[in-house]
Amino acid sequence: MSAADFTVLRSPRRRRDATLLTVGLFAAIAAAMLPVFSVIAPGAWVAGAVLVAGGALGAGLIVRLSRLPAVLASVAELVVWIVLLTAIFGRTTAILLVIPTPSTFASVPGLIAQASAEIRDGVAPVPPDEGLAFLLVAAIGALAIVLDHVVLTARMPLLAGVGLVAVSLIPTIAIPSDVDIASFVLLAAALLFLLRIDTRARTAAPPRRDGRSPDPSPRRLFGVSATALGVAAVAVIVAVVATPLLPQPGLRFASGGTGGLGTTINPNLELGNDLRQPRDVEVLTVRTTGPTAPYLRAVTLSRFDGAVWQPDSFDTVAVPPSGAVFDRVGVDGDITLADWTTTVTVDQLDSPWLPVPYPASTVTGLNGDWLGMPQNRTVVTRAGSTREQVYEVQANVPRPTLEQIRSKTVGDTDLDPALTALPADVPAVIGDTAREVTANAQTPYDKLVTLQNWFRSSQFRYSLDAPVDAGFDGAGLDAVAQFLQVRAGYCVHYASAFAVMARTLGIPARIVIGYLPGTASSLPQQGGTEYTVTSSQLHSWPEVYFEGIGWVPFEPTNSLGVPTNFASGSTGGNNTAPNAPSQDAETPADQPSTAPSTAAENDPGAQTTGGVSVTARQSTAWVAPVLGVLALLLLAGIPAAARMVLRRRRLAAARRGDPVAAWTAMLEDAVDLGIPVSSALSPRAFAARLVEEQGAPADDVDLLRDAVERVSYAGDSLDPARGPALVSAVAGVRAALDARATPLRRALARAYPRSLVVRPGAVGAVERESVSR
Repeated sequence: MSAADFTVLRSPRRRRDATLLTVGLFAAIAAAMLPVFSVIAPGAWVAGAVLVAGGALGAGLIVRLSRLPAVLASVAELVVWIVLLTAIFGRTTAILLVIPTPSTFASVPGLIAQASAEIRDGVAPVPPDEGLAFLLVAAIGALAIVLDHVVLTARMPLLAGVGLVAVSLIPTIAIPSDVDIASFVLLAAALLFLLRIDTRARTAAPPRRDGRSPDPSPRRLFGVSATALGVAAVAVIVAVVATPLLPQPGLRFASGGTGGLGTTINPNLELGNDLRQPRDVEVLTVRTTGPTAPYLRAVTLSRFDGAVWQPDSFDTVAVPPSGAVFDRVGVDGDITLADWTTTVTVDQLDSPWLPVPYPASTVTGLNGDWLGMPQNRTVVTRAGSTREQVYEVQANVPRPTLEQIRSKTVGDTDLDPALTALPADVPAVIGDTAREVTANAQTPYDKLVTLQNWFRSSQFRYSLDAPVDAGFDGAGLDAVAQFLQVRAGYCVHYASAFAVMARTLGIPARIVIGYLPGTASSLPQQGGTEYTVTSSQLHSWPEVYFEGIGWVPFEPTNSLGVPTNFASGSTGGNNTAPNAPSQDAETPADQPSTAPSTAAENDPGAQTTGGVSVTARQSTAWVAPVLGVLALLLLAGIPAAARMVLRRRRLAAARRGDPVAAWTAMLEDAVDLGIPVSSALSPRAFAARLVEEQGAPADDVDLLRDAVERVSYAGDSLDPARGPALVSAVAGVRAALDARATPLRRALARAYPRSLVVRPGAVGAVERESVSR
């Protein structure tokens, strides 16, 4: 190591930068962990995580400030990590409370097994016991150690940023929800701070020959900082403001299974993109002993904040081998129960939510660990999937008569108040319309049927496009108010509008996500008729709670499904509801047909897909993904393109006989490949090192060295006649250096050239050499 390099590494500025990088890294880790609170309830484990992560990073910083080798920083961090974990979780078996013993290490597998059980059986946000708390604290501490090595030893803060962003997204993927704006801004600020400090250290001017620090240009530093801050601020603002306006991902496609496409269920009422998918795929088949195929429900949503319906998350119980996960439906003694058996065979549905008919009592035949939620009779898994499951469901369906359901009240004293709650700022049009439509109805049931029939009348139209054109592809209050004006939309708008309007009337309502009844694919036979359900039949509908009966589904979506109607007990007619789809004779005369042809009659361009009426259109769903991929490819190719332009400019100048341009082009090629390029070395010394250590061709290196020395010391003028030889020498050196580099290093040198941010002779260009020495 040269004296200049030694001074740079030992300067107060380097120590200050190391301190700032450590502090910034700690802040970035803390910001990345904030979204975890949506999955894991905060508690004492947070203090433990802060202590372990801060202690490990602090130990590494002390080692670096003590001028010890960088490898000792990682060793010290590991020691502190183990000692602090022992002090928090293993002090009963430790020596002096902090020194682990074999018994301490032997307890770790038990803690991890306990954590796995908590994750598998818990409902978010999970209050962690000792096992899960240990896993969280240990993982965050280990993450701090790894990122400390990446940021301060390897000097790759951008890679650390990618890892932290990935960590921050895990909770949102596990429990789909809106992006936590506050944590995103904090994480972005911390990562920008890390990049700023690291860039400043890399571009620091070398010390002066008299030993004093260089005098940076205040104007230059201010300009660079102001530009960087401006770009960063614009990026953060655009991300915060524009992200909610982008189309949200719904239906997930992944190859697997039989080689086709797999789908999943989005629990956040963002079904517009799902239903607009250009390809309809078969997700499951159903065989039932009932009169026709039932609706299959997967997720219920009860809590509504005015913008988002939140998926329910209740206490769970394990599904036993016998399948008797739920009690038999409790109804008043005069209510008839119909027992149906439904067998479901899943093909290309990859979801943690199990589609089951309502109200299920037993579920048998499942593979893996499954949990039932007794409060809404849904079935979920924390680790498995519906993929290729074959299971049988016993359902006890209440079959009240028209007189019975009209006599029942809605709600119950034990019912969650959230089922009737609405924000204070509900647009007046929603409540006013609900009261106007139901003004002549006497009972809660009559009001609900009147509301259902109004939505299914000719005043409304089923459409996948109208809400999107108006910018209301959602289920919040604004979308509902706009939907009541436009009167065109799909199931999300109908279900949300029905549920909100019912709540304005004091009626408890929630929304369900699942699948419409499928299309019969076989003739009735022993064991029931088989029905095929496709991805286009993903659906949402509202449910209302009647005392003594339970949750009763309604079908307001125009032209889809089967509307709920109950026949009079004196006529002997059939009672019908979405879970018992059979049209009864007392449907009002103005009730539109529920056949798929209704939409076609209203819209000559309509067509039917998988039993569901959709508007015929030329699909443009591929445009946005293709444009997104092209944009990402363009962004990813910017560094390589910029480097190519810069190199061509260098070689063009060299072709005109400029030795300095040729020498600089060679230095930049070396920096791209990670070869140390120190400003303390003369051209002759660096040329010798390049030949001896890197295997560069001596003739080509000597030609470039002699040319740059002549122009530097002898004042030679440019000689165009030497241009071709200079360019050829640069190409020869580059080819030799490429041949010695690994394929990965060559690929990175082309795709993400270091010379764009690390100039030859800067601190970053000699870092690798300094560390090795």
